[in-house]
Amino acid sequence: MTKEELIKRLEDIEWEDFEVKAARSAVPQSSWETVSSFSNTAGGWLIFGVQQLGKEFIIQGVENPEKIEQDFITALRGGKFNIKIQTTNKKYKVNGVDILAFHVASAPAKFKPIYFSNSLKNTFIRTGSGDQRATQEEIDAMFRNSSFESKDKELTDFAISDLDEETVHRYRTYLQNIEPAHSYNSLSNAEFLQKLNVLINQKITIAGLLVFGKEDCINYVIPDFRIDYLEIAGTSYSKAPARYKYRLPGEENLFNYYFSVYKKLIKNIDIPFKEGKNGFRDEDQPQVNAVKEALVNLLMHTDYFSNAKPRIRVFTDRIEFFNPGGLPKKLEDIINEDFSMPRNSTIAKIFRIIKLSENIGSGFHKMINGWESYYKVKPDITGDFDSYTITFKYSQAPQVTTQETVEKITKIINENKDLPKKELGVKLGEELGVKLGENEAEVIRIIVENNLITSVELSKRIGISTTAIENNIAKLKKKGILRRVGSDKGGYWEILK
Repeated sequence: MTKEELIKRLEDIEWEDFEVKAARSAVPQSSWETVSSFSNTAGGWLIFGVQQLGKEFIIQGVENPEKIEQDFITALRGGKFNIKIQTTNKKYKVNGVDILAFHVASAPAKFKPIYFSNSLKNTFIRTGSGDQRATQEEIDAMFRNSSFESKDKELTDFAISDLDEETVHRYRTYLQNIEPAHSYNSLSNAEFLQKLNVLINQKITIAGLLVFGKEDCINYVIPDFRIDYLEIAGTSYSKAPARYKYRLPGEENLFNYYFSVYKKLIKNIDIPFKEGKNGFRDEDQPQVNAVKEALVNLLMHTDYFSNAKPRIRVFTDRIEFFNPGGLPKKLEDIINEDFSMPRNSTIAKIFRIIKLSENIGSGFHKMINGWESYYKVKPDITGDFDSYTITFKYSQAPQVTTQETVEKITKIINENKDLPKKELGVKLGEELGVKLGENEAEVIRIIVENNLITSVELSKRIGISTTAIENNIAKLKKKGILRRVGSDKGGYWEILK
């Protein structure tokens, strides 16, 4: 019997992961490993009375189903494990023999790790449909996950003098600018930091140290503290001419990291020109807010005590945010319930006070809906109990023009040098399958000559303002025939089919 045939025979089970055991006359000892692994990861079904040989499943049945079920349940609810395990139980008749099925749910994070026989060494996790003994790092991660919302409240041995004065000043100035009437603005620095839970009983909390601390002090508590930000000139390391074309230098603390990373990120996403206050470009756009929320999400949900480091990688086709530390619940539950439980609740509060973040549930909504509204593709969110990754793809696998297409456009331009711009625009539009205005055609013509040209240089070449250039570029992007890859200075243009 194949896996699919077995699933069909036990059709009322809502299948996730599952493991089969022969269990002909007794509960197999290997069952405890499976219970531990299901409890520590995503849950699953344990089936007694079925033997697996390769890809084949042989139904043998159990000889004394009542006794085996009782022995199994008694062990789970007794002292076999470090907590009592509750299961959903089912019994089947298949080919005239008895089959037992037990659903083991994923345990709440606050109870993990789940282990048996009073030994942490008997902690297992589920990887690749198999039970694997958890490493010490994985066990440590589960313990840190169990302290969701409390770890960053722990006190350090540092005092207010160990905070970076300039960072505290910048934060307070930021709050005063966005909310002049906020009650915190009139407080002294010590009172202000106490309100943020940065300072408790004259000691700095872990959260306060991470956001406002001096780099040396942070590294004393968290060795090799950093947020990795990399720009790669390709869709993978193997397709890039170098491992990376830019790597963000280390910053003093999380507050400084936020602004340094954000400044780089917005140069790698499309931001159509919209005039904002004082004539400057309005960056309050859904796709910008999606990435901004992902950045804050990383800072307030990272497990800073993990050996893995938070990382942002910008490839030519996507932006990836890697968060060490798992989510507190399944993603669908977080979104459906608007559930809010940040790993670092004090860090979350510090960023929310200055309106740089949302609650976790609404934050994911902003990321998903904001990015999809512009790029027409939802972010991918994947992960395990000890990490998760959010990937923002620029579009659904855009097709870049081939050299042959570029040569066709070049040929049209060379053969029609004496044509008025309007007529040249018509011919180029016919080749690209869109309608082009005079200035749009000029932008395409110049980019075909030099795809490294900047907006400022385009403005000088065509003889129109940079605002007009931005508007024409925005139109070309909307028509799906142009996009910018990389930063304003170090990037280049791609003409899309």
